Amino acid sequence: MVEIAFNRYYRYDDFSKLLHDFAKEFPSLVEVESIGKSYEGKDIWLLTVTNSETGPAEDKPAFWCDGNIHATEVSAGTAILHLLNKLCTGFGKDEQITHVLNSRAFYLVPRLNPDGAEWALEDVPRMIRSSTRPYPFNEEDLYGLERKDINGDGKLLNIRIKDANGPWKVSEREPRLMEKRQPNDVGGTYYRVIPEGLFHNYDGLTMRGRKVKQGLDMNRNFPAAWRQEHEQYGAGPYPTSEPEIRAAVQAIFDRPNICGAITFHTYSGVFLRPPCRYPDDDMPAEDLWVYKDFGVKCQEITGYPAISNFHEFKYHPKEVITGTFDDWMFEHRGVHAWTCEIWAPQRQAGITDYKYIDWGRDHPFEDDLKMLKWSDEKLDGQGYHDWKPFTHPQLGEVEIGGWDAFNAFRNPPPKFLEKEIAPLGDFAIWQASASPKLELKEVQTAAVGSSIRIRMAVINSGYLPTTVTKHADMKKLVRGVVGEISRNGEPTHGAGSTEPEWLASGRLRQDAGQLSGWSHVGKGGFGYQFDGTDNMAVFEWVVSGPGEYHLVAKHERAGTVRVTLRI
Repeated sequence: MVEIAFNRYYRYDDFSKLLHDFAKEFPSLVEVESIGKSYEGKDIWLLTVTNSETGPAEDKPAFWCDGNIHATEVSAGTAILHLLNKLCTGFGKDEQITHVLNSRAFYLVPRLNPDGAEWALEDVPRMIRSSTRPYPFNEEDLYGLERKDINGDGKLLNIRIKDANGPWKVSEREPRLMEKRQPNDVGGTYYRVIPEGLFHNYDGLTMRGRKVKQGLDMNRNFPAAWRQEHEQYGAGPYPTSEPEIRAAVQAIFDRPNICGAITFHTYSGVFLRPPCRYPDDDMPAEDLWVYKDFGVKCQEITGYPAISNFHEFKYHPKEVITGTFDDWMFEHRGVHAWTCEIWAPQRQAGITDYKYIDWGRDHPFEDDLKMLKWSDEKLDGQGYHDWKPFTHPQLGEVEIGGWDAFNAFRNPPPKFLEKEIAPLGDFAIWQASASPKLELKEVQTAAVGSSIRIRMAVINSGYLPTTVTKHADMKKLVRGVVGEISRNGEPTHGAGSTEPEWLASGRLRQDAGQLSGWSHVGKGGFGYQFDGTDNMAVFEWVVSGPGEYHLVAKHERAGTVRVTLRI
């Protein structure tokens, strides 16, 4: 069996070996391939997971998961590793997993940004947002504070400096903590707080952060409503300019059977749904209804609330973000996509009534007390470090301490990791099972004089329509169901060709449009329900002459049905 631990974070070489070990251990379920190279030349691995004995992945509806697009968000890749392990070890034992792997496929990219993740996992982490590629300029900032471990404890903490004009004071309620200074606080001891590090070309007076040379945010680089640098920092010079994003976009376009997606990030303990840049009223109501319906199940399975990007997760009430994965998947691909933000340290500390993004700007001091208690009791004091004197080579006598953001906030500490990520894959499996699924209803044959009439009926047995979303239907993003007939492997197309003489009636290729699922069905009924057969397509041909007839019904999202008749 593959040896894997979910209480640690794997670096690139070990991570890559694990993925290939799964392909070796479960050859009928897992294939691994590289979809491209990162900026530094590392392979970006994609795993295809399905029961190959029931057909290839491309003949089945599929679900996409990726993770770790942002460098320090390493628990995202581990969440996908856990899903991979759950699918492989549960197949043949768990009824739902067995069903979904027999009838669906998963495309998993655990570490979309291997370069940035590797920096984050170094013994002393290098903290960047996304790619290690310099942007927008290939030069170092000559001024400002560079984050560094200057006291040699292997952590990146904070520095507090006594300053009569500082905005912080030692709390009277808990002297270990800092509290924001009030307008009428005068005559006391006050502090300025900055990240741990060293200044470049320090003038002895002014302090600012050093601009990070690697200024990309690759979750602003997708094509949907992409904006230039002057409008949105870090979005790159043009859509899909970054090799990692280009690889993901191409891989998704090459797999039109993808019916839904989750991109894993950290942190906040929520599932975010599109749109990011406009209100719910401007999206098709049918899609909003499905998103909300799925959101209820999401919270039931994972414990994470499912909320709106636009209405509940803005960094500023007057600003929106664009070029994101989930917006692109919904708007350009027409599927239900989510951003899962793993881990909510506030919730771990017993804080339940808080506003995700807003909490960092404003919250009661009682929350700080709860967080400190949580660090002491659950993190063995490793989340918050008492302030200790240090002689800074530029600032003189200071103190270093405070919150360890990387280990307490950005990702679950290793001992909490598996418990936190385990339910997340269950929701991916559940949503994958909601995808449209083309299945054979029946095949009928009847004599018509000396010929044979063939009727093939197929149905969408899935919850969602074959378009997946109303948006995809409105924008004509998906071709309808297609039925085809051929005989004895004979070619049926080519320049100057005519319809074969064995085809007495009907067309070699027939378009049947889209099929409904049952996502639109209300929960009441009350005597007004009429469940028609708009989830069914019927193809008909009249053929003459003996032979082996091959019937195919296919839909790029709902899958493929193949039937062979010997007449």
